[in-house]
Order: sequence, then structure tokens, then C-alpha cells
Amino acid sequence: MGGTNPALFGEDINCCSVSVRVILSAQQAQRTLQTPRNALQSPQGTMVKHVAVILAGCGVYDGTEVNEACALLVHLSRAGTEVKMFAPNVDQMDVVNHCEGKPQTEKRNVLLESARIARGKVTDLAKLDVAAFDVLIIPGGFGVAKNLSDWATKGKDFSVKPEVEKVIKSFHKAGKPIAMCCISPVLAAKVLPGCEVTVGHDCESEKWPSAGTAKTLGEMGCKHVNKNVTEAHVDKKNKLVTTSAFMCNAPHHEVFDGVGVMVTEVLKFA
Repeated sequence: MGGTNPALFGEDINCCSVSVRVILSAQQAQRTLQTPRNALQSPQGTMVKHVAVILAGCGVYDGTEVNEACALLVHLSRAGTEVKMFAPNVDQMDVVNHCEGKPQTEKRNVLLESARIARGKVTDLAKLDVAAFDVLIIPGGFGVAKNLSDWATKGKDFSVKPEVEKVIKSFHKAGKPIAMCCISPVLAAKVLPGCEVTVGHDCESEKWPSAGTAKTLGEMGCKHVNKNVTEAHVDKKNKLVTTSAFMCNAPHHEVFDGVGVMVTEVLKFA
């Protein structure tokens, strides 16, 4: 107030203080609105990372592996990220009775089923704007091999669904990191030739019943790196991080820990 005598204002000084606080609050709010998206801070004090997660339905045998998706979302939440989930608006390749492991005759939509995991907050993959995100993550489950690609029926001669391929290529071209777990690294092997991934071990055993996948990836020209379930492999050149998750016959907590390592490593690139 400079040389102004506060006493001249009498009781109005309290009202003036309130007005100043209101003005300051408005100015702070305006500055927040004008702050660039990537300059916002997480509760940990670091810049908020915006993560796009692609789902493939709901359920290990015909969609996204629910336990992997939940582990992923927990780790991303703890890291202070802002997550938005996407899924293709198409019919599932099939619908499986998860009690019996047998196909059913009904039809289900990948987007609608993915909404079960996303608690309703899922968006059509066709609307994903790569520029709005820092990281792309794809959890596993048979839906990756059935609904995001046709790996389940064609093996190494498979193709990735155009919509999914476009997103992966766009993130990679923009120099933005990508993480995949369980069977989803096969998508990277197809879309990013010569990349390095892990789906666990390449020697089949009771613990690693799907080790043949690692050998197939090698035949596709991809470099497979053996890693334990609690580890992740980092392909620095391609900013690609992968972990085996339930490709390993492991306890839930070990899969959870491995997914956590994957999240930690991929966020380092963002």
C-alpha cells in the first residue's frame, strides 16, 4: 500500500484483504489454465506423464488379462500419471467361457468389454491423438492375439490390425516410449522390425509353458532377451520396454512386481 495509512480504511481493511486473496486466487487459476499440459506436476513433484493404454476386451482367454491391466493401472497411479484407456470398436474374434475355456456362440464388442476394466471410461481407439500422450502401454491377454492382431490363428505369419499398427508406428515415429507385457510384445516384433523384447524365457518348462513364442520372435528377426518375470527388458534404441507377466506360470505378486519394473523403466523415457 506504499505510504497509505491503513487506519484510514477502518474496518474495510478486512474486506480489502479478502478481495486481494480472491484476485490472487483468480490469477493463480488463470496461470494454471495457461500452463502447458506437460508442465503440470504430479503429487510426487515431477511433471505429469500422460499415458495411453490400449485394451483388447475383458478376460484372459478372449480379451485383456484383467490382473495385468489392474497391476498396470495401480503402478501408473502411484507414479502420478494421467491415464486414458482406449480399445478398438470391433467385435471380438470369439467369446470364451472362462470357467470351461470353451468358445461360445454369442458376440461381444471389444470396446464395450474393455469398459468393464476401465470402469466405463474407455474411448474408441480411432480417436487416440498421439500428440496428447507421452507414453503408450499395451497389457497382455489373448485379446492381443485375437482382437489386436491375428497371431492366435496365424502365428509368425500374422498381421497387426491396421488401427493398432498405426498407433504403435505413430508413437515410435514421434520418439515416444512404448511398453508391452505378456503376449503383446509380438505386436512390436511385427511393427518395429529388429526391435528387442522379452516374453520371458526361450526354454519350455512348467514355469515357462509358452517359451516357444520367444523362438518364434527370433525367427521374425526380433532379438529376444531372456528375463525373469520380475524383470523387464529395455530396448533403448526403440524406447521399448517389455516384461513377461503371465507368460510365466508365476504367483500374482511376482507378475505385479514385473509390471511395476516395466512402468518405472518406460516412464524414464517420457
